[in-house]
Amino acid sequence: MLISMRLPLLALAAILAGCAVAADPTAPETSVPLVTTPFPPVGDRLVLSDAEWKKRLSAEAYTVLRRLGTEPAFCGGYAATKHQGPGLYHCAGCGNPLFDGGTKFESGTGWPSFWMPLQGRVAATRDTSHGMERTEVHCARCDGHLGHAFDDGPEPTGQRYCINAVSLVFVPEARPGLPPTARTAVFAAGCFWGVEAVFRAVPGVLDTRVGYIGGTTAAPTYDEVCNRDTGHAEAVAVTYDAAVTSYAALLTVFFANHDPTTKDRQGPDRGRQYRSAVFTSDPGELAAVDAAIAATQKNQARPVVTTKEPAATFHLAEDYHQRYLEKRGQAACHK
Repeated sequence: MLISMRLPLLALAAILAGCAVAADPTAPETSVPLVTTPFPPVGDRLVLSDAEWKKRLSAEAYTVLRRLGTEPAFCGGYAATKHQGPGLYHCAGCGNPLFDGGTKFESGTGWPSFWMPLQGRVAATRDTSHGMERTEVHCARCDGHLGHAFDDGPEPTGQRYCINAVSLVFVPEARPGLPPTARTAVFAAGCFWGVEAVFRAVPGVLDTRVGYIGGTTAAPTYDEVCNRDTGHAEAVAVTYDAAVTSYAALLTVFFANHDPTTKDRQGPDRGRQYRSAVFTSDPGELAAVDAAIAATQKNQARPVVTTKEPAATFHLAEDYHQRYLEKRGQAACHK
């Protein structure tokens, strides 16, 4: 992917035309690890069949991650990753942390750019496609194509990792003082005010934040999510201490505190933003959700319609929505 600053203008114009993701059938050569900043190396590999990847990913993400595609510059995904603040950028295919937000810079190319990846999390291959020699970079856990690395970046490395936005999922930095066993899970179960209040009362939950996830708008607002069918769900990011509680226990709380049999509705609230959904970031979470749905279905007369959706960028909701009921002295919203 992704252009060098020295790419001819005609080639640049061809890339910028339209917003369709272009696939590259040319396979890269032997993979080599990149030497980067300190970070725990990949401890496990994720290997799926092509059919499984197609089921797991959106059409755009599949084209880029699994078919060496290139998304057009300055499209929605790029805008969504421009001003995220502190946090980590993860692989959209497998959840592997790839880049620290502190190494991101504005390159002017129209793709997210970083001057250094996390150690052991990104690997590289020599790419001789399109009549040029480049360094292709991919996820060290699932081999998903990310973009290319160039030597025209800023100090201190002089590198520019030019990455497809659709290959990335941004996870905001956890608040200070959290233990090393802290994990984050994302749930949608109707109006996020009440859902947040429920999870804040669970022993082992360290922090909660409400926001929007799973849609198409680059930087959604509450008004847009409610009135313009952006596809986002009102959701709660639950940070918990895995040494105190478990993901499975949180799933029990999730299913016990809303109706998982009503499609796009909770109580009087109607619309896709109120759907019952769990956003998973790895195969372990997905298996836990499958088990929880099966257990819940045994006690339901109607089919459980909770959706299992891959983790995506979590857009923080406006500040007045955070801990909304607590600020007003209310204990609960409605079921």
